[in-house]
Amino acid sequence: MSGPPAPVPPGATGPAPVPGRPDQLLPGLVRLTAPNPGMMTGPGTNTYLVGTADLAVVDPGPDDDGHRAAILAAAGSRPVRWVLVTHTHPDHAPGAAPLARACGAEIVGFDARDGFVPDRTAGEGWTLAVPPYRVRAVHTPGHASNHLCWLLEEPRLLLSGDHVMQGSTVVIRPPDGDMSAYLDSLRQLRRLDPPLAAIAPGHGRLIDQPAAVVDAIVTHRLQRQEMVARALAAAGHATVDQLLPVVYVDVDADRYPVARNSLWAHLRKLAADGRAVLADDAGRAALADDAGRAVLADGAGADGTGADGAGADGAGADEIDRTWSATPATAP
Repeated sequence: MSGPPAPVPPGATGPAPVPGRPDQLLPGLVRLTAPNPGMMTGPGTNTYLVGTADLAVVDPGPDDDGHRAAILAAAGSRPVRWVLVTHTHPDHAPGAAPLARACGAEIVGFDARDGFVPDRTAGEGWTLAVPPYRVRAVHTPGHASNHLCWLLEEPRLLLSGDHVMQGSTVVIRPPDGDMSAYLDSLRQLRRLDPPLAAIAPGHGRLIDQPAAVVDAIVTHRLQRQEMVARALAAAGHATVDQLLPVVYVDVDADRYPVARNSLWAHLRKLAADGRAVLADDAGRAALADDAGRAVLADGAGADGTGADGAGADGAGADEIDRTWSATPATAP
């Protein structure tokens, strides 16, 4: 394929999200969209109320008094006992603490980060009974290393946070965002048995064709990766910003500040696959070790571990501005 990646199909059903309006998607599952629409959030962050008696609120969104009041109004006389968070980005988690204080609820998430402090941590396989549902944590790193999806086991419905968005793809921002981990986590969803029946995303409408949408996202990402590889192979050496207009020819320039992060993530994945290397400031290409893993000229490996001992979370932010070089394996 030589053109831009195929778009991700909408795969959507049910009402479109409207900030402030509760939408019942299933008995015991209500969606309430926060008033934070934008380029990164679409119509706004979806908050979900799970349960018919005691409630769990998933992704309370930003710390917004009006949205918090709307959550409490939607709950009515039913107590909110748990606040579950998919990840700690600012459009999903900051509302957790003030909502929990207002309700006396327990906060649950993967870890403490970005000002988010859970009362209880949850990892892969952790479960919670919220009648009529049993909710299970599915660890899905990629968009964020601490990302959890929340699976309603009996209807096989996944509250996907930012792991799967309806009608678009999510930004992958290194070093915490990792394209290889993201693709692996998408494939993990396809291995769930029984398979998913629906996905309730953090942004957008209910997805009633989960397998087709997940497969399309994987295909889209891999096609974009090959565009990156072809552009780097043609240039020999290039920066992220030099590659942007070639790789994201189908994207408006006002979205380049977002797209450059995902392009960086693609380059890091190509490096991990032995298909790209970082060059030092003088333009000297890095070498590759016997296993084909990129070894950067300054002593840092393709996993982001540098000579100063910094791991992926401590990778220098200036890496996005450095020059990347093709290898013999770069071209598709």
